[in-house]
This record gives sequence, C-alpha cells and structure tokens, in this order.
Amino acid sequence: MSAQDKEDRPGNLLAEAVRLREEERLEEAREHLLALAARFPDNAEVAYCTAGVHDVLGLESEAVPFYESCLSGTGLSDEDRRGALLGLGSTYRVLGQYTRAVDTLRLGVLQYPDDGGLQTFLAMALFNTGDHHEAMQILLRLLATTSQDPYVQQYRRSIEQYSKDLNETM
Repeated sequence: MSAQDKEDRPGNLLAEAVRLREEERLEEAREHLLALAARFPDNAEVAYCTAGVHDVLGLESEAVPFYESCLSGTGLSDEDRRGALLGLGSTYRVLGQYTRAVDTLRLGVLQYPDDGGLQTFLAMALFNTGDHHEAMQILLRLLATTSQDPYVQQYRRSIEQYSKDLNETM
C-alpha cells in the first residue's frame, strides 16, 4: 500500500477515536471524529461512529446527518448497519419525528427480523404515532418468543394468539 493510500484511509485515526469513547472521553472523541468526518466525508464507518458519539452526548439533532450519511453509503458491516438503523430510528423518535422513526425502524425490522431491539424501538415509535394496537402486537410477540420467565412460557401459546388479535375472545 502506498503512502497516499494510507493517507486516504481513516484506520488508526478511527481506532484512536473509538479508544477515546471507550475511555469516556466523549468530547475529545467527538472532536476527533468531527475532524475525521471532514477529512473522510464518504466513509460510512467514520459517519457511524460520529453519529454514535453525538447520540451519547445528547446531541441527537447533530447525530442525524451522520446516521443518514452512513446508511446511504457503503462500507458498514452488517452489525453496524443494524446499529445505525436502530440509532437513527431512535434518534428520530427522541426528536419527535415519529413517522420518520417508524419508517426507519420498519426498514430495520424488515432487514433484521430477528432483532428484538429494533422491534422494541419500533413498538415505541408506533405508540407515539397512535398505533397502539400494532405496538402491543409486536411487544407481545417478542415477549412470547424471547422471555425465559416460566410463567410467560406457561402461557406462551395464548400470548402469541392474542398478539395476532387483542380483541379476540377465546
């Protein structure tokens, strides 16, 4: 790899920002990541990390463009894409942009149907849009399939049945 190729990749610089974040030096990590994002505007991984540090600092509106950028590009690992969809959807929800939250989280659930976190945040966003029925369906289905509580498991079939139609009587 040539010296120019090394200069065009964030590599160790991104690792330094991640280290700062792990050490809870969040403002330093943010400054470092903003500089990286300016230098590597098309790097999805840098954008994802930059979005995340803004979220952790409570700077949700500043996180949004970085989430949008990382999701519109290529180069994110599957796990980071999953995290970015949840992060963006959750951030939209925190900002009161409930319809955008639902749309983003639905996309996440469509792409990652086994992700209980995405399903949970989708249910919360649906609650915010007034779609209480669908929100409850999602949560009941998730509870029935993931709970290790013996009493929930005892009634699993009934809970799953009711998740399909809460108005149904047996």
